[in-house]
Amino acid sequence: MNLHEYQAKALLRMYGVPAPDGIVARTAEEAEKALNVFSLPVVLKAQVHAGGRGKAGGIRVVTEASDIRPATEAILGLTIQDRPVEALFITPAAHIAQEAYLSLLIDRSERSVAFVGCAEGGVDIEATAKDAPEKVFKRKAPVSQLTRLNPDSLMDFAGQLFEDPSQARQTAGIMARMGRLFAEKDASLIEINPLIADADGTVLALDAKMTVDNKALFRHEDLQEMRKASREDPSEASARAQGLTFIRFDGDIGCIVNGAGLAMATMDIIQHHGGQPANFLDVGGSSNPKKVVAAFELILQHPGVKVIFVNIFGGITRCDDIAEGIRTSFDTMDVSVPVVVRLVGTNEDEGRAMLEEIGIVTVTTLEEGALEAARIAGAA
Repeated sequence: MNLHEYQAKALLRMYGVPAPDGIVARTAEEAEKALNVFSLPVVLKAQVHAGGRGKAGGIRVVTEASDIRPATEAILGLTIQDRPVEALFITPAAHIAQEAYLSLLIDRSERSVAFVGCAEGGVDIEATAKDAPEKVFKRKAPVSQLTRLNPDSLMDFAGQLFEDPSQARQTAGIMARMGRLFAEKDASLIEINPLIADADGTVLALDAKMTVDNKALFRHEDLQEMRKASREDPSEASARAQGLTFIRFDGDIGCIVNGAGLAMATMDIIQHHGGQPANFLDVGGSSNPKKVVAAFELILQHPGVKVIFVNIFGGITRCDDIAEGIRTSFDTMDVSVPVVVRLVGTNEDEGRAMLEEIGIVTVTTLEEGALEAARIAGAA
């Protein structure tokens, strides 16, 4: 589950990380009331689960009281990466003397949790990581020690972000608190970008994002409340209600797969052949054709999808039931993109015969299917 900036900052403050407070507004009237609390200038920041808010016009500095209403209405009228902005966070403007990037995340390549830092923070951190990877550095953080990290042991890392000893010491303390928050809230990402030093030399989390494990929410009543307020992606919420695991990406190859491991392998091999998955979608181990129909509905809502790759390795899942779901999808909705299907396992011959009746030719290997999907999408 992704948290909004205001939610991530609230958790950081709870754990002692300095982060500017603010007010959430969903109307221009609520935004105007914020001026009774904060002095100008203030920053209005769109609260939406999408990157590139600043470049899309979702972050604005307001210096005059008369400008807050039109600025709020402009931000609330935005759609960023297909997601409408329904709320904004109003916070006092800060004087930035220096900014850096700091995150704590699961580093899957190293099978560990790691701090990632860069002395050049801000909106172009992705470009920095791509064009000058030597400027980005890591430090492993053993999971068993996350709740009791010693700031002294983090000083070398912190000193690469801020040369000033006092600011490095503050940063090391922030890192230790991030470790405890990460472990105690079952997080997979805590990102502070930028982490700034202000005019007084105080280090602050000026912006923040956080991702927590959905499967661990039963342990965290406070995070469950945040989910209710988070305005999560409607597609992901709809999928969960229908027993599907669905995460949307920015690619153009829709994926329908049974099993989380196979779904990840499918995305990997698509990317190996130059394609870009549009989603992660696991229909689970059941043989319910209705889940396949729901999966088609979810994927076809994504206007950028050029092809759908159905990859089924049937054990408990029966291939003929999957084929029945595909056939029903073609009967009940406008499937306007090509569909590549791999059916292997229980009742695969029956399933392939059903699909041939509606003009769908199946493939037999994952490699063949991923390559064909990438070819259709124009990547291979």
